[in-house]
Amino acid sequence: MLGPVILAASRSDRLRRLVSAAPVTRPVVDRFIPGENVDDIVPVVRELTDKGLELTMDVVGEDITTPEQAAAARDAYLELIDRLKPMELGRRAEMSVKLSMFGQALPGGHELALANVRPVVEAADAIGTTVTLDAEDHTTLDSMFAVHEELRRDFPRTGCVIQAYLFRTEADARRLAASGSRVRLVKGAYKEPASVAYQDRHEIDKAYVRVLRTLMEGEGYPMVGSHDPRLVAIAQELARRAGRKQDEYEFQMLYGIRSEEHLRLAAEGHRMRVYTAYGTDWYGYFMRRLAEKPANLRFFARSVVGRG
Repeated sequence: MLGPVILAASRSDRLRRLVSAAPVTRPVVDRFIPGENVDDIVPVVRELTDKGLELTMDVVGEDITTPEQAAAARDAYLELIDRLKPMELGRRAEMSVKLSMFGQALPGGHELALANVRPVVEAADAIGTTVTLDAEDHTTLDSMFAVHEELRRDFPRTGCVIQAYLFRTEADARRLAASGSRVRLVKGAYKEPASVAYQDRHEIDKAYVRVLRTLMEGEGYPMVGSHDPRLVAIAQELARRAGRKQDEYEFQMLYGIRSEEHLRLAAEGHRMRVYTAYGTDWYGYFMRRLAEKPANLRFFARSVVGRG
């Protein structure tokens, strides 16, 4: 029941200021966001890849209000790619981007976001890796899918994210599975109305399994975004039934959540990719992590009480 409340709080400027200024916040944020700049994150990349893990990297930030901020977001990703180049990791380190960071909500935002994200996709391709377009709230998805389709004409490995809790997602999954896309399936972490999304967690879980079956039986490359042990086991079984080898799909989990499970799956030969976010504008990302799972909120509460 607290999830919708926390998601609403993620849009509050007043709460943003309060949480950001609280002395107890930073140590908790560090669990989910291991750095604020590229210099912080490069050692994390080395550490995770040395352990046999892969990464998808997100420069956090969504509240873009000017074209200059959108260009700065583009340049932050280009800087990241430039630092990854000598590490020669190829597809072991890819990027995740939110088109809102590239100006999607500004006037002429669709074209602006496409113009800003294309150099990032080009630069990623030049070092042997790729980009996945994150899903945001339902009002942005038609634009996101259109940008995805446009980018795939020149860079067919460009991925996208679909969210199980949206009613539209089963149809989106059928379309994307047939096209051979790289598709990350997540439950969904935005506050959506009952007119467009399931509200009950059991209904969301059932939708997740239906969509995952479609992806596993399709022609694309499924990326299973879940920390739920039951859904991880179901994904393995669906992959087996579909005749997929371990390198024909992958698991993705967030940095700082179930880290031992990351290592277990990698040790079993699965491709295990850690969603690793960094940057200074971490508030919205952090609040959605709290909303997604009660255990995350309990962790935050215990830290607050412990630091009284």
